[in-house]
Amino acid sequence: MPVRLSVNLNAIAFLRNRRDLPWPSVTGIGALALEAGASGLTVHPRPDQRHIRFSDVPAIRALIDDRFAGCEFNIEGYPTEEFLALCIANEPEQVTLVPDDPAQPTSDHGWDFVAVQPFLTKVTSRLRDKGIRVSLFCDPDASEAQLAAAKATGANRVELYTGPYGGAYDDDRRAQAELEKLKNTAETAHALGLGVNAGHDLTVGNLPALVAAIPFLAETSIGHALSADAFVHGMAETVKRFRAVLEG
Repeated sequence: MPVRLSVNLNAIAFLRNRRDLPWPSVTGIGALALEAGASGLTVHPRPDQRHIRFSDVPAIRALIDDRFAGCEFNIEGYPTEEFLALCIANEPEQVTLVPDDPAQPTSDHGWDFVAVQPFLTKVTSRLRDKGIRVSLFCDPDASEAQLAAAKATGANRVELYTGPYGGAYDDDRRAQAELEKLKNTAETAHALGLGVNAGHDLTVGNLPALVAAIPFLAETSIGHALSADAFVHGMAETVKRFRAVLEG
């Protein structure tokens, strides 16, 4: 099965929020991505709404329901009560739970699954009871014990944090070492019965090696590099370029 591409709209929303104006349109750009063949859309509605606003979430849900049947909505965030209520009200196909502090500029580490297993088990149960797939943000070098704890929460998948791999864009040796960590973690997760997603600083250039190393990779969530490329190639062409890499 080809790796699914979920386009993260945070950077588009961040650009919009620089002015008190309705453009660029988050739903409009999201529609361009889905028309070009993206499998879904990802958002991370932070408490300060510095990029995705809470009001964007139902609008994106309606976009997918009305025009793009079969595409998926992925909502990412730290599981506060407010966040969980937003998810349950908007019925995304997937929720990706991250251990972010509200002040963090972006997600930069995975959960300590052993330490927070009881908490994540309760949250996962609430979401899965509503028919929502749950993915847990995971360090690239998570141990088997950590992944076993992730599996024990009842989550469906883990999302590998690929930031260190993406950050090694100018150092082939370091990139290879980071890729090996991701490969080993993915294989352990897969053996435990967890699906594997990946996201953070993934590009057209570094995706081929990742896909080759993790042939069972289910989904990538890509925002920053994809949005940057869209300034050069346009959103539709950029999505096609990423799809070509993911689909071989």
